[in-house]
Amino acid sequence: MSADDMKAFIAALDRLPTGYGEGSYRGVRWGATLSVSADAKRRWLWGEALDGSFTVSFNLYMLAAGPALRPCEMPAADVIAFVLGYVPDAAA
Repeated sequence: MSADDMKAFIAALDRLPTGYGEGSYRGVRWGATLSVSADAKRRWLWGEALDGSFTVSFNLYMLAAGPALRPCEMPAADVIAFVLGYVPDAAA
């Protein structure tokens, strides 16, 4: 992943609310939970299509050498596409 791609990924992740929320991705309803460590050096996301068709999960570590994306048993491209394309519901 290029530095510019990582910046776009982190910017999109920064726009997502922490905790559980629902939204849409590629025309499907999703539930997603974004957590952040107390020191903000680790973020992790678990998302699941509400129809049960797919899941997405990853850890993002903010290291001194730069961010390190660690997808959980899936291609990084799937994680990146989800974060860039997921649209959370508007806050009530």
